[in-house]
Amino acid sequence: MRHGFLQFSLFLATASILLDIYVYNGFKPLLNKWSKTARLTLLYIYFGINIGVAVALLLSLTNAGKPPGMTVMHQWLLSIFITLLVTKVIFALVLLFNDAYRLIVALTTKKEDKINGEGFLPQRRKLVSKAAITAAAIPFASFWYAMLKGKYDYKVHKHTLYFDDLPEAFDGFTITQVSDIHSGSFDNAAAVQRGIDLANAQKSDLFVFTGDLVNNVSSEIEPYIHRFKQLKAPYGQFSILGNHDYGDYVQWPNDEAKKANLMKLHQHHRAMGFRLMLDENIKLEKNGQAISLIGVQNWGRGFIQVGNLDNALKGVNTNDFKILLSHDPTHWEEIVRYHPAHVHLTLSGHTHGAQFGVETDKFRWSPVKYRYLDWAGLMVEKGRHLYVNRGFGFLAFSGRLGIWPEITVLELKKGKPA
Repeated sequence: MRHGFLQFSLFLATASILLDIYVYNGFKPLLNKWSKTARLTLLYIYFGINIGVAVALLLSLTNAGKPPGMTVMHQWLLSIFITLLVTKVIFALVLLFNDAYRLIVALTTKKEDKINGEGFLPQRRKLVSKAAITAAAIPFASFWYAMLKGKYDYKVHKHTLYFDDLPEAFDGFTITQVSDIHSGSFDNAAAVQRGIDLANAQKSDLFVFTGDLVNNVSSEIEPYIHRFKQLKAPYGQFSILGNHDYGDYVQWPNDEAKKANLMKLHQHHRAMGFRLMLDENIKLEKNGQAISLIGVQNWGRGFIQVGNLDNALKGVNTNDFKILLSHDPTHWEEIVRYHPAHVHLTLSGHTHGAQFGVETDKFRWSPVKYRYLDWAGLMVEKGRHLYVNRGFGFLAFSGRLGIWPEITVLELKKGKPA
């Protein structure tokens, strides 16, 4: 076990126990009429669950740095730990505000005016404990919904994009995009199949996948190859690699094993009927006209940077209509939108929208906005379009809340919006 991980584990364990003690004491006003046996039983159950989950998680993560990395079990333990932690923090915040008020009252109340039976601080009222439980129940229920249902609640996002220089033959051309499958996280094959069926039901002209087929190792996708092989489009199925596909987040026994894993993943793309694009381009022809589809390897700020747009553009004419597949939207932010070649549309993923947030017609927020300029949906700058898919799968936290898994359908139109 690495020294840094040990230090973090000890800090997390200490903080968690202190939080548990504080929270449990917040229940006490509601337990006055309980028998001593009942109170002890609740105490054992409460600390048994919280400490048990924390210990199981920390023990399981000691081996998560080697292939196959974090398994479904690891992610469920982490998700339950996060759910309990956030629930306890919300509960504790309500108590903290009340304790601050109690302290102010204690400091401003004369000794002779104190109510009999109270010590330095006024007694905590049952109403406060009930309010804390009510407040904590909201994240507790929401996170369980996210884990049990939200992560497979696929949504279709449809957009019509207008371009003056789109070849007439491609007016009305449709693209279905899926990104960030993260097959190593799946725990419900039937639910995954519903998502695949929904993508196929869009009957688009072209299907594209924009990276992160797996979490760490190529074998994760093997139980699902026959399912994703069902995705078909008249103009083909094309894919690229994402940062997780290179196997960088686990420690391999040697470089040869890591390279073999990546080559196996290339084979799996072919087995699914996906044309994997590695810094290259292809022309899609229709009625004597063509557009250029370009695919790059991963290039991301703070992540692996092996994609080369210049190499991918070789042979593409200046006036060609260009669609680029690039996993990380920071590639568009830092390179594509400033590149001499005018790339009309870039399709990305990577962010997952943090798998948590709020999206309405008038308001959109996710904590991932503090990391990425463009984290979900459409961005247009000087005629260059970027679309960031929210992801088909999930990673680490085995759930989605507010930012649901996405299937994107884009229709290309010639001209300007009416």
